[in-house]
Amino acid sequence: MTAVTDHADHTEQDERPERPGRPDGGSEGAWDDGLIARRVAGGARDTATGTHAYLPSAPPTSYEGPLRTRLDALRELVGLSRARLDGDTLAEAGRVLDEAAARRRLSERHTVVAIAGATGSGKSTLFNALAGVMISETGVRRPTTAAPIGCSWTDGAAGLLDRLGIPGRLRRRPLQGSAADGLQGLVLVDLPDHDSAVGEHREQVDRILALVDAVIWVVDPEKYADAMLHERYLRPMAGHAEVTFVVLNQIDRLPGDAADQVLDDLRRLLDEDGIALGEHGEPGATVLALSALTGDGLGELREALGQFTQERSAAARRISADLDAAAARLRPVYVDGATSAPGRGRGRIGLSEEAREEFADRLADAVGAAAAGDAAERSWRRNAGKACGDPWLRLWRWYELRRAPQLGTGPVAQPPTDEEATARQRVEHAVRTVADEAASGLPAPWGLAVREAAVRGAEGLPEALDELAVTAGVPAGRPPRPGWWPVAVLAQAAMTMLQVVGGLWLIGQIIGIAQPNLGVPVLLMLAGIVGGPCVEWASRMAARGPARRYGLDAERRLREAAAGCGRARVLDPVAAELLRYREVREQYVRVAGAPGGAALAGGSSIG
Repeated sequence: MTAVTDHADHTEQDERPERPGRPDGGSEGAWDDGLIARRVAGGARDTATGTHAYLPSAPPTSYEGPLRTRLDALRELVGLSRARLDGDTLAEAGRVLDEAAARRRLSERHTVVAIAGATGSGKSTLFNALAGVMISETGVRRPTTAAPIGCSWTDGAAGLLDRLGIPGRLRRRPLQGSAADGLQGLVLVDLPDHDSAVGEHREQVDRILALVDAVIWVVDPEKYADAMLHERYLRPMAGHAEVTFVVLNQIDRLPGDAADQVLDDLRRLLDEDGIALGEHGEPGATVLALSALTGDGLGELREALGQFTQERSAAARRISADLDAAAARLRPVYVDGATSAPGRGRGRIGLSEEAREEFADRLADAVGAAAAGDAAERSWRRNAGKACGDPWLRLWRWYELRRAPQLGTGPVAQPPTDEEATARQRVEHAVRTVADEAASGLPAPWGLAVREAAVRGAEGLPEALDELAVTAGVPAGRPPRPGWWPVAVLAQAAMTMLQVVGGLWLIGQIIGIAQPNLGVPVLLMLAGIVGGPCVEWASRMAARGPARRYGLDAERRLREAAAGCGRARVLDPVAAELLRYREVREQYVRVAGAPGGAALAGGSSIG
């Protein structure tokens, strides 16, 4: 406690408002970091050179490039998904965006590193050793650290410490000197014990760990394999290996080569946690062994921290790791299950032409397009029969139809069916089928959105199809007549006139008006009697083609009208949902930033 007493006299007089900083990050006057453990009048000076200990003028950390692209993609992803997904699903993505924006607004010249550890691991001792002065209280009482304490090696970090919620009375400055020059830009935070019996302490640890740029995990030979540490913190934060230091402290308590054995076992546990280890120049967590009490290995940690701080990339790395974690959590929402259905082609998302045609066929069946075509064809033939048929045969058929019900030989009446209910069921089945086809292979939330769009569009579809059956079905009035029709009508009329003339001639001979001559009137009657059915048969044969074309045209019009109605009400909304899914999936690929992501997005076409 001596060091704190020696410098306490300077505390009150050094607390003064922050002044505008210099372009190079320095300050014209007082530090702006609360209580100061040590300060040379006029600014911190290098004892060797006598120069002020301002931050070097290296370029600040850049948030442009791939990181900016990923953040923009995540923001677009959240915007496109907000109306389709629940808030809890997007909460982590929103938190990452908020924290990235908050960190970007603050100093990019500083690197915020938290020292975390279990009770008795010696993290406060390490904190004091790095600062070169006793700042954080140490002792046998547990827990010793009740609140986070911040220590900034340079000025301009007030905003960062405000973001962490560290009050001015718990902000310190390190001992200035040659040892401190290598850590310019470092903001070190001593956290309470993560396994503290006080719930508020654990909450503070969790809150600050989500905000700092990097973390130093301090473990001791007794608790380095603690399940709480590995399961609650290290394993979930495996993707943050590049901004993680794992320090095996208190190696002075280990005899001989026991420290190397414990360190190897610690590396093994970290590897099992999925944490990449930074060995042989590869990116990953830095694992060191030291004794904060004796200073053994402390220089190696200082050097690693100094290099890490001077790179000024920790904040960007932390945000990138947070993006990776958010992308991993969102993967089931945007990618998992988005595989090709059998027979649809690799990577294809949406409706195939076969599915669209099948949907149109089902609607055509529901609206009765085929029946309407048959009715139109029969109408054309019936009209042709009336105009070109033999009048005596037509009279006979009329008599037979009048006589059939009386004799009980007519067709047996079939029980009526609920055609309206049947048509509605066909429409509902068609909608369900096409919705299932469109949602096939999509992640569950987007498959549900596609089905809901189809169901919403199908509301009122049966009624609309009923109107089409009236307006777009068989045209009102008589069917059109072909060019040969008048000739057939004249020919049938001539055959009838031959029968009439021949009959009248025979009657005249019988009553004595005409001279007897049976040959000519009989021939005339025979010609009319035989010619009438022949003309009717020839007209019927000639009418088959036009009648068929007329029926097919009526069926086509009704089929196209039904398909257009189904497309506007069901297929277009479904296609819009599929297009939105493709957009969000492309944005997700950018957020994930995985190699080959463009191929993943590009290989998924919307049908």
